[in-house]
Amino acid sequence: MAEPGFWDDPDKARAITMEVSALKNWIGPWDKARTRSEDLVALAQLLEADETGDPELQAELESEAKKLEREIGQLELTNMLRGKDDHRDALVTIHPGAGGTESQDWAEMLMRMYHRWAESHDYEVDLLNLMPGEEAGIKSATLEVRGRYAYGYLKAEKGIHRLVRISPFDAQSRRHTSFASVFVYPVVDDEIEIDVLDKDLRIDTFRASGAGGQHVNKTSSAVRITHAPTGIVVACQQERSQFQNKATAMRMLKAALYEREVAEREVERSKLESEKTEIGWGNQIRSYVFQPYTQVTDHRTELKISDVQAVMGGDLDELIEAYLKEFGAKVA
Repeated sequence: MAEPGFWDDPDKARAITMEVSALKNWIGPWDKARTRSEDLVALAQLLEADETGDPELQAELESEAKKLEREIGQLELTNMLRGKDDHRDALVTIHPGAGGTESQDWAEMLMRMYHRWAESHDYEVDLLNLMPGEEAGIKSATLEVRGRYAYGYLKAEKGIHRLVRISPFDAQSRRHTSFASVFVYPVVDDEIEIDVLDKDLRIDTFRASGAGGQHVNKTSSAVRITHAPTGIVVACQQERSQFQNKATAMRMLKAALYEREVAEREVERSKLESEKTEIGWGNQIRSYVFQPYTQVTDHRTELKISDVQAVMGGDLDELIEAYLKEFGAKVA
């Protein structure tokens, strides 16, 4: 009887297929840019030989040059997404800082911003967990963003976000400063082994909050899991059944534990807990100013954008690209 071949091992076959797919994603755009570059050289030589200076030929050269510039820019950005987890889906958790309703409202604004960014890039988004505030806003939220490089892009959002505006909750219309934290985990798939012992888990059930149908108020379908050794807490109330919520919460926990393990293993990356800095002054990665002027400032790249409403509407590409071009290779 013949020995099993390489392709008889599903895990190895899947691994090599994924590697081939990843290489194709690099080779295809590179070959396209190289071909366009060669065509541009030929077109420039043709235009140089044409003593009449054909305006249509000149316009075509300029148009193709702009296309090549965009393609090279995209290749440069993709080059910053070479970390072993960058291709994965992402879990985005958002928590308000001190300040009650004002900070909780800011956390909800950030949640909407990331939802809109993801949708504009054709990513799938699920709200896995939501804890509403008493008056407005949210006390916490977890989004799952699914799509290629979701984690690679969204890791740029990890940190403390600061808001300055005239508070809609202040009867005297005074200017307030609010903070919220954003943390991003890569979604762990079945290929990565993360050992979670039952004795280390505390599993609580509770009634789901917010809109969702009659089951919200009648059954304790929501699940919260606490990992005792690390203190990591995850919760899910998206699904109608307790079983499904528990399965999703376990996946969230494994993602958090995986990120923690990676952070502790790699010298150039801080430990997971040290990245969760105090949600307040001096720790912000980005400021969003609504009054007395409008401006978004990323304090890591010093990039400033005056159209704060566009950013809040999900237009984060310029901010994310600036971060990746400066830090992408260092944090990959």
